[in-house]
Amino acid sequence: MAGRTGCEPHPSCLRGSAVAIVSGKSVGAGIPSYFEATHMKRPVVVYGANGFSGRLIAEFLREYNTPFIAAGRSAARIKDVMSHVPGIETADFEIVETDGSTEELVRLFEGSKVVCNTAGPFIYNGPRVIEAALKSGCHYIDIGGEQTWVREVAEKWGEKFATKRLLAAPATAFMCAVSDAAARLCLETGTIDTLETVTMFKGIPTFGSAQTIFAVIPTDAYYLEQNRYKPWPRATRYEVAIPGYLQVQLALAWGGFPQPVWFKNHFQVANVRSMGGLLDRQIMEGVAATEKMYEEQIRPLPRAEQKTKLAEMANAVQGGTPPRENLHDQRTIDVVVGRGSRDYAQCVVFGTGCYRQTGLIQAFAAHHLVCAAPRKTGFASPAEAFGHREILRVLEEHGLSKARLVS
Repeated sequence: MAGRTGCEPHPSCLRGSAVAIVSGKSVGAGIPSYFEATHMKRPVVVYGANGFSGRLIAEFLREYNTPFIAAGRSAARIKDVMSHVPGIETADFEIVETDGSTEELVRLFEGSKVVCNTAGPFIYNGPRVIEAALKSGCHYIDIGGEQTWVREVAEKWGEKFATKRLLAAPATAFMCAVSDAAARLCLETGTIDTLETVTMFKGIPTFGSAQTIFAVIPTDAYYLEQNRYKPWPRATRYEVAIPGYLQVQLALAWGGFPQPVWFKNHFQVANVRSMGGLLDRQIMEGVAATEKMYEEQIRPLPRAEQKTKLAEMANAVQGGTPPRENLHDQRTIDVVVGRGSRDYAQCVVFGTGCYRQTGLIQAFAAHHLVCAAPRKTGFASPAEAFGHREILRVLEEHGLSKARLVS
């Protein structure tokens, strides 16, 4: 159950008694919560809370009894989104409107402990948020799986966060925290030095996801070979066999995925290839065709025009908020195959509701950071920061996935 964490009593772990809705400054509503009464900041900031994933993070933070600030550019939009969170009347939160500049974000984050960034694409929007988190002394987690962004965090921000004993963990989300955890189960079985991963889901991409899918098309994707980054061939399709499905699925390198970055310089792993996509061939055919068209028609354009064209194409795919996920239909699967010279392991994680998994993983991670230190500071994968078995366990406890290991 979400609330059973065993953390030490702390103001940030106390259960709130009221909802506070504010616009731009802290103004309580109803009976003051602990944080109104003491003028302390709530420990978690969900930035981009007006989005689909932000709403789900808020839903699970409520289950963890973790007070939070729902922040974004429009207080009215956030208020509307929060009003649709089941049980929100029992949560302890406030709404803060911000223009999103680094300076305003620093003021917003100061006094809190964790920033959950949901405002993608992260290759565009991530830098100012992570900079503000560092300056304000907050741990940073986000839901972005773009390899280019994950490499930037590792190479530019990791050491800075480690110096302050803070965590920087991008991609703390379904894509790809689940396969990260599954990969580390495989590594426990023997002398595994090679990993191949596939992450796929069935569902309707959110506005943010659609923007990200198209934003990563111009970026170079890399896999890991003998601990060196090697470029994936551009605009290339891959047919993959997925357990539980008779038909093969169409997967793409899709920007490269975070796993090669997470396992770079790992003491055991030398080779990593990751790919994925949607369990919908028609959508994947469209994305593959767009990648091909980009190479032929859009790449020659100036960079600013490339970005505009890709954003327009993303808007045409998904311009609004999709309905709440149907857990009997919108299923997920992560497949990790590990090889050594004489050892083999395969972990398959069957799940459902990729966005609900993201909301839960973010809330679990944020609550952990409110109550305890991460297992690793600086740049880290979700499994390194919070434990691979712990991530898989919390997903299974909520009925969202189950891992099966064969070795």
